[in-house]
Parts: sequence; structure tokens; C-alpha cells
Amino acid sequence: MGADFPQALWRSGWYQLARAQASPNFGPRPAQACIDLLVVHSISLPPGAYGGPEVAQLFTNQLDWNAHPYFQTIRGLQVSAHFYVRRDGSLWQFVSCDDRAWHAGASHYRGRDNCNDDSIGVELEGLEGEVFEPQQYQALSDLIAAVAGQYPLRYLAGHEHIAPGRKSDPGAGFRWGALGPLANSLGLTLPVG
Repeated sequence: MGADFPQALWRSGWYQLARAQASPNFGPRPAQACIDLLVVHSISLPPGAYGGPEVAQLFTNQLDWNAHPYFQTIRGLQVSAHFYVRRDGSLWQFVSCDDRAWHAGASHYRGRDNCNDDSIGVELEGLEGEVFEPQQYQALSDLIAAVAGQYPLRYLAGHEHIAPGRKSDPGAGFRWGALGPLANSLGLTLPVG
């Protein structure tokens, strides 16, 4: 692998192997932000339904709030993630990694508050506590390796670890051990517990 390999995969924070669909829900990172945390989430809209366009519509402020009763409970929500991994392993990107996506909310991890400031958010299509697909683990592993080649990544955590008591995703169905060999090879710290 040549020295330029990781750079060729990125353009202004956009990962070239992901399908890009820009979200308006982002902002600048604080000056001197060190992007050293990758946060794993899970999402499905409506809960437990897979394969539809609703997650992408939510992240781009195009969700029809009247299309399903559940959507009324999140009406007006403006959120985003940097990446979204579908059940089939396809990878989408909504926010440049150089920018601050709105995925973590009130949060604290590795001695710092406001994890949106210095993290990359990855949503897996799935439901908290349920299992995820092998294709999703492969896509996530490939993405983590690419992010670690571009940013000073040091930590992997779930939304449940950075916002305990408030969030529980990706939940018990997510196998952190599947990322163990990759984390070890890249010198990344997995969540404890």
C-alpha cells in the first residue's frame, strides 16, 4: 500500500467508496477538535422495518411525517450521521467527516462532553438488541480501517456508551468482539462492559 492510498479514498472528508447524499444537518467542528472517536448507532424507520428510504429521508429533512404513526413521535427532528450501513452492507455518507454531524446528542466519553464535536457517527440499519448482518460488520470494519487511515482514530463506542441511560443502541445484539482483531491491529480501544 502506497503512502497516498488513504488520501485517494477521501475528498474533503467524503469517503469515495460511500454513496454520498448530503444532509443539511451539520455544523463546523470546534477549532482544534481531534477526531478520535467513532460512534456506532442503530436505526430503522419505522422501528423494525428495513430497506426503505425513510432513514435517508430523515437525515435529509425529507421524511413525510404523516407516512407512519411512529413518525409523529419524531416530527421535526433534525439529525444526521456521517455514515449509514444498510442491511446488505451498502454504505451511504451524509456529512463530511471534516464537519460535525448531529448524531450523539447530550454525551460524554473519554473525559469529554459533546461527542458530536470530535467523533464520527455510523448508523447501522437495525433495531436495538437485535442481530446485525455479516455484510454490515464487513462494511463497518472496512470503514473503520479507512477512517483510521485518514483521522487520528483511537476509540470505538456505541451510542449506549456515550449516552448511558438515555440511549441503548446498538444494543446487546451488536457483537463488539467481531471488531476485536481489527481494533487490536489498529490500536483502537473498544468500549468496556
